Amino acid sequence: MTVLLFVPRAVLLIIWLLLGLLLVSLFFPYCGLEVRSAITCLWSRVLLLLSGVRVKVYGEPLARGPALWVANHVSWIDIFVINSVRSTSFIAKSEIKHWPVIGWLVAGSGTVFIERGHRHAVREAGRQMKACFERGEIVGLFPEGTTSPGFDLAPFHSSLFDAAIRANVDIQPLALRFFHRGRRSDYVAFVGEQSLLHNMWRLLGTTGVVIELEFLAVMDGDYCTQHGRSKVAAHAHHVVRQAIVRRPR
Repeated sequence: MTVLLFVPRAVLLIIWLLLGLLLVSLFFPYCGLEVRSAITCLWSRVLLLLSGVRVKVYGEPLARGPALWVANHVSWIDIFVINSVRSTSFIAKSEIKHWPVIGWLVAGSGTVFIERGHRHAVREAGRQMKACFERGEIVGLFPEGTTSPGFDLAPFHSSLFDAAIRANVDIQPLALRFFHRGRRSDYVAFVGEQSLLHNMWRLLGTTGVVIELEFLAVMDGDYCTQHGRSKVAAHAHHVVRQAIVRRPR
C-alpha cells in the first residue's frame, strides 16, 4: 500500500513543484503582491491535496496588512499549510535553501534565511523582515528554532520578535496539531535524524493525515511595544502551548 500510494503521489508532487519553480522564477518578478499571494495560496492548497493532507482551520487569521505569525514547528509541510491560508514570507535556517526543489522554491518565494552562528545574522534577518512589513506582507516565524513531535513546545527564542515590535505590527500566534488516522500523532513529524526523503516517504505513503491550524488572539502593535520582546514571546509561547495540548470546541 505504501508503494502504491507513494509512487503516483511523488510523481505528481514533483511535477507540481517544478511548475512552482517556473512560476517563482518566470512570473513572480513581474506581478504584484496580491497576484503572487493568490497564486501562492492556491498552489499550496493543491500541494497539500497531492500530498494527501487535509487541513482544518480554526480561529480568525489576519486577512490584511503586515503582521508576524508565530507558530510551533513540526514538519517542512508547515509552511505550505500556513501558506494555504495566506501567503507568508518565512524565516528559515540557511541550510534549507540548499534542499533540492523545495529549498529552491521557498528561496524564490521570498523566504528570509538566517545564517545561524553568524555575528550579524539576527540584524540582517531583522532588516529583511522590516522590508517585508513595509510591503504589507505576513512574516512567519518558528521561534523554537527546530522541529518537534508536536505534542509540546520548546522555549521560544525572542530575538526575532524585535523586528516586528520595532515596526509596530501585530503579532498573531498560531498552533499546529498533527493527526494520523483519527488520532494525535507524530507519524509525519520531521524530527531526529530523518532525511527529507524518508519523511516524504512516510507522508506520501500513508492516508488519514489531518493538520489542524488554529489562529489565536492577536497581540496588537501597541501592546507589543509596551511589553517588549521577552514578555511578548513568553505570552505567545503560553497561548500556543495551551492550544497544542487541547482541541477547540
